[in-house]
Amino acid sequence: MSTHQPSFTLGVEEEYLLVDRDTLDLVAAPEALMADCTAELEGQVSPEFLQCQIEVGTEVCRTVAEAGRDLARLRTAIANIAGNYGMAPLAVSCHPFADWHKQHFTDKQRYRELERDLGGVARRMLICGMHVHVGIDDNETRIDLMAQLPYFLPHLLALSTSSPYWKEDDTGLNSYRLTVFDNMPRTGLPPRFSSWSEYEQSVQIIIDSGLIEDGSKIWWDLRPSSRFPTLESRICDVSPRLDDALAIVALTQSIMHMLWRLRSKNQRWRIHDRFLVGENRWRAQRYGVSNGLIDFGKGAVVEFADLIEELIELVREDAIALGCWSEVQSARRIVEYGTSADRQRAIEANAIAEGASVMEAQKEVVRSLIAEFTEGLETHRNAEPVTG
Repeated sequence: MSTHQPSFTLGVEEEYLLVDRDTLDLVAAPEALMADCTAELEGQVSPEFLQCQIEVGTEVCRTVAEAGRDLARLRTAIANIAGNYGMAPLAVSCHPFADWHKQHFTDKQRYRELERDLGGVARRMLICGMHVHVGIDDNETRIDLMAQLPYFLPHLLALSTSSPYWKEDDTGLNSYRLTVFDNMPRTGLPPRFSSWSEYEQSVQIIIDSGLIEDGSKIWWDLRPSSRFPTLESRICDVSPRLDDALAIVALTQSIMHMLWRLRSKNQRWRIHDRFLVGENRWRAQRYGVSNGLIDFGKGAVVEFADLIEELIELVREDAIALGCWSEVQSARRIVEYGTSADRQRAIEANAIAEGASVMEAQKEVVRSLIAEFTEGLETHRNAEPVTG
């Protein structure tokens, strides 16, 4: 067993939707907008599956604060450039009233192949997410942590939920995005592998069969990156507020550090059956933080506020070591004030109570999402780097 400490570096990817500032409908990114983004952000921005989407990725960051500065810079640039074209970006996983039938694919070979391979499933992919890469350079450590970390994925999902609506309807779910994504093959909770070689052999069978060209078309909630020596969490909705996103990033990094710390002491987190973890995954998808998850040790549903307190205390030592204790503690605010899905529903309800139609109320939701995209960015851009 490797005793080498991983780097725990971070890379964060966020996917955004583009809307017309006047109509608040989704709009395709013009080539000139993408060219301006590419020129300013130098390889940190790319088109996404649909023309109304855009993706950004941080540089390799040592700390959550560093990732926050980079994301603030990226969000600021995207907002400014989009504004020049009468558009605005949303960091949200589903647009409240958009119709996926009316969207168009980005004309890239990878996306044409996805449409060909996945058919109608691909055409419904009007969703955005946040992916968090954590640097774990040893293969066996990475695969061992991948077996243990799924227990915590429902907690991270619950905090991130931002997709209650689909085509004007309140779905009753806090993360409808996951429902759409789960129609894809090779999604959901990852299988458990006993070694890195077993993982590689399994993936290679699919590659040799000609079904995928590499591991980037394996879309589990948690996977070893096919490009980087990282373990990549993919379960989360994208967060409209950067502060909320960074709380989730900090928890992700700290949980992985905690699991590594246990491993270095020849200990480990208990691995529960995917059936049980899947039940908590569903509860997080359905309720966000407004209802509890199952504590498998107690055999009972525990309120999410109590669970997050336990989790924060569990990773205290690790968050302090990583320099993200403040960000980890800020997860409490999400529980206290609600997730994006909770805020969106409250805004719609308030607007309807004041006489708005459902469509008018959902446009108020979009306006709030536009405002939240840039909330707190200046503070993070101007934050002093931590040294020493």
